[in-house]
Amino acid sequence: MTGKERAAFRAQANGLEPLFHIGKGGMNDGVIAQTDDALRARELIKVKVLLESSPITPREAADQLAAATGAEVIQVIGGVIVLYRESPELREKAAQKEKNKKLAAKQTREKALREGKLGKRVKVRVAKGKR
Repeated sequence: MTGKERAAFRAQANGLEPLFHIGKGGMNDGVIAQTDDALRARELIKVKVLLESSPITPREAADQLAAATGAEVIQVIGGVIVLYRESPELREKAAQKEKNKKLAAKQTREKALREGKLGKRVKVRVAKGKR
């Protein structure tokens, strides 16, 4: 991952809230499973390590989570870890959603033309995305 990509992910992560807290129980299978599920659903997540009670350091936790889930550590600051893993399922859903959106717009335009509600000039403007 390039530095620019990492910087872009750091910027996106600024507005995120930590999804999980790692405390006195440390790293266990439950935390790893939840992190894996969250990465599948969101791609970019924050995890908080409670510095006062956790038996492991945030860097150790980040490395263990990254190794167990196949994610990349974007940033570790204080007790906050930012992880990223590309999710093919999420990409496919986004692509399908965009395809459905375009198809619906086309069908709406065609229906309006058939009913005589749109003139030819409006159709050209809509097709160019100026409307």
